[in-house]
Amino acid sequence: MLYKFHKIPIIAVALLLPALAACTGSAPTRFYLLNPLEGGVQKVQKKAVPARATIGIGPVSFPAYLDRQQMVTRVGDNELHLAGFDEWAEPLKDNFTRVLVENLSRLLPADTVIVFPFRGPETVDWQISVEIIRLDGSLAGEVLLNARWSIYDRKKGHLLLTKKSAFSHPVDGPEYGDLAAAHGRAVEALSREMGRAIQTLCLDGETP
Repeated sequence: MLYKFHKIPIIAVALLLPALAACTGSAPTRFYLLNPLEGGVQKVQKKAVPARATIGIGPVSFPAYLDRQQMVTRVGDNELHLAGFDEWAEPLKDNFTRVLVENLSRLLPADTVIVFPFRGPETVDWQISVEIIRLDGSLAGEVLLNARWSIYDRKKGHLLLTKKSAFSHPVDGPEYGDLAAAHGRAVEALSREMGRAIQTLCLDGETP
């Protein structure tokens, strides 16, 4: 009798394992990335760019609630939802920073755009620090990007500009891929605003 008592649960578990595996395999994790601007972006240059003009991006800071692989959606003013099977392919802060640098490299005629911490032989002429306050949205809703950023003249040792920016972009569909694409458009809008300010204050040498 003792033998039969232990045998029944073992058989039940053996039958249950394939079912669990099938359930797990039916919902694979999906991974997403932000994309930079399309190639061939026209750079606008009003005046001659200083020789070896180098722009340094960073430090870039993100709120702690975005320091996770899962994609975050907002379901209420004070409530967030973490996706179960939809994740960023790398930390969102790293992806954001790389895309921002790539966008500015395509938008500006500066010789070099590099990322903080600054290493190597390049001397940074202007430093742009970025604080992301909010970057999230809702499926089939909109993505909101709020950021505070500054431009600092490292050669002259003074602050040129501090600005708070806010952008919203619609999410074109109910899927997380649509949400990731809307994130990318919000980052593009921030890149363009920053690019115009850098062009005016740094490369053209005009006062704000």
